[in-house]
Amino acid sequence: MMAWRVHEFGPPDIMQFERIPRPAPGPGEVLVKVSAAGVGPWDGWIRSGNSALPQPLPLTLGSDLAGVVEAVGPDVTNLRVGDQVYGVTNPRFIGAYAEYAVASAAMVAHKPTSLSHIEAASVPVIAVTAWQGLFDQAQLMTGQTVLIHGAAGNVGAYAVQLARQAGLRTIATAAAEDLAYVRELGADTVVGYQSQHFEDVARDVDAVLDLVGGDTQTRSFQVLRRGGRLISAVSQPDQKLAKSLGVDATFFLVNVTTRHLTEIAGLIDSRTLRTRVGAVLPLADARKAHLMLEGIQRLPKGKIVLTVTA
Repeated sequence: MMAWRVHEFGPPDIMQFERIPRPAPGPGEVLVKVSAAGVGPWDGWIRSGNSALPQPLPLTLGSDLAGVVEAVGPDVTNLRVGDQVYGVTNPRFIGAYAEYAVASAAMVAHKPTSLSHIEAASVPVIAVTAWQGLFDQAQLMTGQTVLIHGAAGNVGAYAVQLARQAGLRTIATAAAEDLAYVRELGADTVVGYQSQHFEDVARDVDAVLDLVGGDTQTRSFQVLRRGGRLISAVSQPDQKLAKSLGVDATFFLVNVTTRHLTEIAGLIDSRTLRTRVGAVLPLADARKAHLMLEGIQRLPKGKIVLTVTA
């Protein structure tokens, strides 16, 4: 099969599109004939050697995928050959930029029936990150208020929709050209970060979902109620500052599970959640997708997806 391989860490030009043996699923795994693979910033971090996890070389890039189960390994009871699935390959987030990929059965689920494979491949990591940030980490409940930074981004857009669905009051920050989009997704209050201070409208909020980091994250401590939570998917918050203000502050890495994917698939099929694909490229053009990640070529609004034809 053809796959995008990394033999040394570096810029996009180190990526090699080459023929390698088709893998076989082990215990708890399935072999997926990949129809589409999502591209995310974490793929660039892995390629460049900046992953939060150890990444022995050589490796095949890619984590998000959608496709059809080709073979089932031992101890897999929830999936069968021929099932249409979506999800993530494994905890190391590698292996999906290929014609076939081995995936942990615990990290995939049946594909939303209302989505194409291309749309489904855009969903897993970003939607589950939004879900876990709001509900597993911040533990928000109906009627509470959340401030979402980067609300027009891939994770942020799902967070706004999920917050609306859960009956949360949402304050969302975004660029001026994205405010109408974020309002359409269901945000109660929108703040254009270039011209307005979120501190002017957000006070005593129950939680902040930080998808931006930096100075925005630091300033966000001031708008939390005592006992509130700052949850970041981008960087470790200042624990000393958090303690001094009587709030909790956590950085988390997403943990994609069948349970989360199944919940999200149900919301998508009920039209509660909508997806946003920004660019679709053939698998052979994965290097171009990484040039977009690096800002060398224009990065689209929405998720980049690679379409795979074996």
